[in-house]
Amino acid sequence: MLKKPISRRDLLRMAGVGGAGLLFGASGMGGVWAAAEKSVSASVAKETGKSSNGEFVDFYGKHQAGITTPAQDFLVFAAFDLTTESLADVKKLFQTWTKASAAMAEGHMIGEANDNVNMPPSDTGEAAGLTPSRTTITFGVGASFFDSRYGLAAKKPAPLADLPPFGGDELREEWSGGDIGVQVNANDLQIAFHAIRNLARLARGKAVLRWTQEGFQRTGGADPSGATPRNLMGFKDGTNNPDTSDDSVMNKVVWASASDGAGWMEGGTYMVVRRIRIRVEVWDRSTLGDQEATFGRHRASGAPLGGSQEHDAPDFDKLDEKGKPVIPVNAHMRLARGDGSIQILRRSYSYSSGMDHKMGQLDAGLLFICFNRDTSKQFTPMQKKLGQNDLLNEYIVHVGSAQFACFPGVREGGYIGETLF
Repeated sequence: MLKKPISRRDLLRMAGVGGAGLLFGASGMGGVWAAAEKSVSASVAKETGKSSNGEFVDFYGKHQAGITTPAQDFLVFAAFDLTTESLADVKKLFQTWTKASAAMAEGHMIGEANDNVNMPPSDTGEAAGLTPSRTTITFGVGASFFDSRYGLAAKKPAPLADLPPFGGDELREEWSGGDIGVQVNANDLQIAFHAIRNLARLARGKAVLRWTQEGFQRTGGADPSGATPRNLMGFKDGTNNPDTSDDSVMNKVVWASASDGAGWMEGGTYMVVRRIRIRVEVWDRSTLGDQEATFGRHRASGAPLGGSQEHDAPDFDKLDEKGKPVIPVNAHMRLARGDGSIQILRRSYSYSSGMDHKMGQLDAGLLFICFNRDTSKQFTPMQKKLGQNDLLNEYIVHVGSAQFACFPGVREGGYIGETLF
């Protein structure tokens, strides 16, 4: 059974309306107080954003955490395939995952303490004693989730169609697709891995892992200024992201509406995941001038070519002394921005998976993740343009691809996917 943390409502009842509960614990039940202390500090963290055991991001809310949440230091992404054909089993899986995810987001172990040496522990244990580290766990379902198995085909949202082929694609099955996608972020990689490991363990008999990928960016400690992170090509990644604090922008760019045709997706979003391998050795031999022309930005400052500051508006009409555009017509930044009418919310992480022993090269790149309200109207036309003409295609190859409909947020007492089921 999953351990239910003390809620804010419980805390107020104990400390305010019926304060004897805490007084009794403090005077004669030290063990009870010690057991409750972590849950109490987590409840306070819901109001303050801080706790004695690290920063805490509430799992519950109108929208799922991990979408507009400021990006944490690490990522572990996992795609699952369902092995059960029972809708009741699927529903039970999401209920179990919800309780476990809420507990792990607060820095709790899963289940009750178990000292029975003849039984497996209720938690894998590698996060014991560690802080919440701003853990977020975000769930979505793929197009294959709506096949004939569960009688949900009529509820499949139109934007969840399979992505078309793009230029630069060399997709591999082992890095693509999945019935369910789970994005775990945290400021500690061991904690993020702990979450995916426990979700996989709890899914036994109902779902199995299809593929996983760990990701990273520069840590907050390495860059206290919070500057835009750089990718493994040395350039800033995410400069042109929309303002996540502007609700009107987020409603336009990210959050799905019931008026889009799938009522159960109100407050949800669509997540595109692309595993992009960088031809690191080729890139490292290119000149700085070629690299900057490829992106359309200065490497050091992140400014558009011809500008001086990262967030300067690009001047696409500006010509050099030879009469050529300062920002090349097929530079990545020019093609991705277009006329500015299409936006997506990027939340990507670099990855390194060691060495490709067949090629004798590094297997490293970008796990591109973006969120948008309608992939067919936002990501797809943008990627079609990039796939055809982007100078960056000389140095990268897309080897994995998936799309997931991310559920709306969940209230306490509810569960992820409740609006669909």
